[in-house]
Amino acid sequence: MEPALRAVCKDVRIGTILIQTNQLTGEPELHYLRLPKDISDDHVILMDCTVSTGAAAMMAVRVLLDHDVPEDKIFLLSLLMAEMGVHSVAYAFPRVRIITTAVDKRVNDLFRIIPGIGNFGDRYFGTDAVPDGSDDDEAATVG
Repeated sequence: MEPALRAVCKDVRIGTILIQTNQLTGEPELHYLRLPKDISDDHVILMDCTVSTGAAAMMAVRVLLDHDVPEDKIFLLSLLMAEMGVHSVAYAFPRVRIITTAVDKRVNDLFRIIPGIGNFGDRYFGTDAVPDGSDDDEAATVG
């Protein structure tokens, strides 16, 4: 989503928060953080292609709050969210604005959005998805 943002907003300052879900524990883990200086003065668009449970998105919001970004200056932008993720983020951070194109009602027992759009990274980069044991007719999305 970053290339599209840069194409529209040429002078936007970009930071990176890499949070991945630990496949063994199901918990989000912070792997990389690089934020612009004085980020607390800015409105921040937190982009996450898909949000299923909201755990990774909530961790990212906490990172921004820890860097003094006011909650009401954070926008969570997602292409697809599960209803569970919307409710989790909205309940934990009621002043964060959530923007998404669609909300799916269910997640499977691996907390992947159903029907979802498949793994966004695999679709975007044209790579093969790693089998996850879900049904063939259910697309799996890491959130």
